[in-house]
Amino acid sequence: MKPLSEKEIKIVSELEFKEKYYFQKEDIMHHFADKIQLRNTIYRLSKKGRIIKINRNKYFLVPIKAYVGKWSDDPFIIADEMMNSDGYCISGWSAANYWHLTDQIPAIIEVSTNKRNGGCTILNNKFVFHKTTKEILNRAIIIKVGEHTAKMLSKEDAKRWLKHRNF
Repeated sequence: MKPLSEKEIKIVSELEFKEKYYFQKEDIMHHFADKIQLRNTIYRLSKKGRIIKINRNKYFLVPIKAYVGKWSDDPFIIADEMMNSDGYCISGWSAANYWHLTDQIPAIIEVSTNKRNGGCTILNNKFVFHKTTKEILNRAIIIKVGEHTAKMLSKEDAKRWLKHRNF
């Protein structure tokens, strides 16, 4: 792990003290005179493994207590933060496992959304995005994950999805 500068330590400590592990640039902008300094510091912190980019505007702070920069979080929370709590739901095998419709533990978290396709790996969790309809997203259930919430495919939709799987 590379050492942090005085300003970087100040930023990391402030975020950890506030327990704000998911943050946006606006949350730390008050430490900088301009956006160029902010961008350079975010770049350096990501190169040092102290922050990880979650989406276009959001970052995850790797806690100081993390062993050699290795850290993870609940994949449902990561998905919620990645999608800014809007326009998505956890689906596929993850939803089936959540509703105890299968004992299979998914290796990939499937996220149904109307915004994007493709996949990515964040904090050692693999995510795959599938396009879906607004009707399915509107039927999503809000679940509690620790102190956080996430959107899950409804149990009926998960049963329907599982029924249409080719085994």
